[in-house]
Amino acid sequence: MTRLLALLAVLAMLNACAVRQYAVNRIGDALAGGGASFAADDDPELVRAAAPFSLKLIESLLEESPRHAGLLLAAARGFTQYAYAFVQQDAEEAEDHDLARSLRLQARARGLYRRARDYGLRGLALQPGDVALHYWTGAAWGALIALSKHEPEALADLPRVEALIGRALELDETFEHGALHTFMIGYEMARPGAGGEAEARARRHFARAHELSSGLDAAPLVALAEGLCVPRQRRAEFEQLLGRALAIDPGRRPDGRLANLVAQRRARWLMARAERLFLD
Repeated sequence: MTRLLALLAVLAMLNACAVRQYAVNRIGDALAGGGASFAADDDPELVRAAAPFSLKLIESLLEESPRHAGLLLAAARGFTQYAYAFVQQDAEEAEDHDLARSLRLQARARGLYRRARDYGLRGLALQPGDVALHYWTGAAWGALIALSKHEPEALADLPRVEALIGRALELDETFEHGALHTFMIGYEMARPGAGGEAEARARRHFARAHELSSGLDAAPLVALAEGLCVPRQRRAEFEQLLGRALAIDPGRRPDGRLANLVAQRRARWLMARAERLFLD
């Protein structure tokens, strides 16, 4: 009888663990596919306030289920988006009037991008053919490198970023209404050894991103204005592109509403800095 009771206790404990793991995985599945509510939101400040809780919940669940590919994707995507929309942008806007705060925010953004990259790499180890994991890992890593200009050794990782995005383009170049092509607009102009064809390649990526988004995404317009027109000192085209970006109605594509509002915030900031960005 003693042995039987001990066995039943062990079985009950194992069953409880299985139930707990099942519950964690089900919640993880829901969170992994639950980004649509944020993406469609029309209040960026509400999302700014809510996102940290969501991200920490994802991390807590990953402690329980570290090989949950959906949660790893959600973490890579969520930390990248939060860092770009609400930390890096704040850092850049503060640079002209509060350099100390700007530097603190840049350091925080680097930490968030690094965390996103690492979650993405863990996800890719489980699902090496997942286009979303390739994109978000590459985007986080590229942003981290861009904010690490004081660390020349970081540039050594650029080929890995290019390989991630290149593989994603092979898997599905239409991903997220042309997000991969939007990424490549700025990358073509900034990467070392881009050569004389960089502008032509950037414009081809812009045209494809614009086509895949049906002209409803502001991000490709902002990327071309910032990535090409500023270094080439083409102010008229810069202002025309940003004007088009600001004219887009974010409600025309609900699943991209928040992304458009974030891109339009950047467009307004860039427009306000035109006198600093152009010599003429």
